Amino acid sequence: MQDKGKDSAMEMGKEIRRLRTARGLTQEALAAALNVTAQTVSKWECGTSVPDVQMLPEIAVFFGITIDQLFAMTPEQQLERIENRIYCHGLFDEAEKRQIEQQLSAIAENPQHAGGAQLVLAELYNHQAEQYRLLAVSHGKQAVELTGGSREAVSELADAWGSYIPDWNVRNHHALIEWYGDFCQRNPQNRGALMWLLDNLIDDRRLAEARAWLEKLDAIDTTFRTPLYRYLIALADGDGDEANELLRQLETLKDQDWGWAVSLGDIHTLRQEYDEAIGWYRRGQELQPSPKFTDSATSIAHICEIRGDKAGAIEAYREVLRLLREEWGIVSGETYDEVERAIRSLQ
Repeated sequence: MQDKGKDSAMEMGKEIRRLRTARGLTQEALAAALNVTAQTVSKWECGTSVPDVQMLPEIAVFFGITIDQLFAMTPEQQLERIENRIYCHGLFDEAEKRQIEQQLSAIAENPQHAGGAQLVLAELYNHQAEQYRLLAVSHGKQAVELTGGSREAVSELADAWGSYIPDWNVRNHHALIEWYGDFCQRNPQNRGALMWLLDNLIDDRRLAEARAWLEKLDAIDTTFRTPLYRYLIALADGDGDEANELLRQLETLKDQDWGWAVSLGDIHTLRQEYDEAIGWYRRGQELQPSPKFTDSATSIAHICEIRGDKAGAIEAYREVLRLLREEWGIVSGETYDEVERAIRSLQ
């Protein structure tokens, strides 16, 4: 068995040597810049020793790279590490955000990894937006209380909390629909994009267009998703009898993945048929392969809160914590802390 520690030291040494020679520096010059001996630099590069952990930031700054690069991590490993950091973190301050942006910009210079880097950048900005939204909710609630419920404060809180907006001019999705429509014309086999397009067409009640796009989805999809959208279109069109018949057909499908059960949970939740919804959410969690997501348990917790069932909500949130620990190895960080805060608020 190889010594992994030795391999790591060798890889770091190679990276330091590569960076030094790329800058045209001697070992002595690098040693002087870092206030160490040339012999120390030589040992690093030979892999017989590694820099002290406290020196890693200084070395990274000197070469204008990230600490990850010193460990010679692959771009895929770097992206995964950054993504995990985003997932478990609260609001990044400006310096932290800039560091992540620089790391991702460096990875994106390689066309092979540019798409992955752009995806993680989108996750970073969505994460920051969500954290700022939570701050806006907190300050908005205080503003409503302190101003006696002024129109402006109530409006800001509603906006921060993602409230329903009655103004069609604000609520409609025409720009998103236009973009996804063009993308789907060029990529007719992309099921996920077709589904997002259908969701927004239905929400805007552009049902004739939704039916036309549904035929394109039907041509490439043999799962529950096509009958699901038929139900949603009938429901949006106000045809209750057809919607109910389509729902019965949807519930009797066989050999479907876990998303089928969770979607039925969502439908019954919107129908305020909460017992049925909880049953479908539990079935969805049972059908889901590991690592299991926490969505079903979280949905059950929300239903229990709506019903005033604090004990049930606490039990469901504890199930969320169990899934985070056992399925994802998450035992701390913002994601875990948020659930613990929800439990404390119910006790």
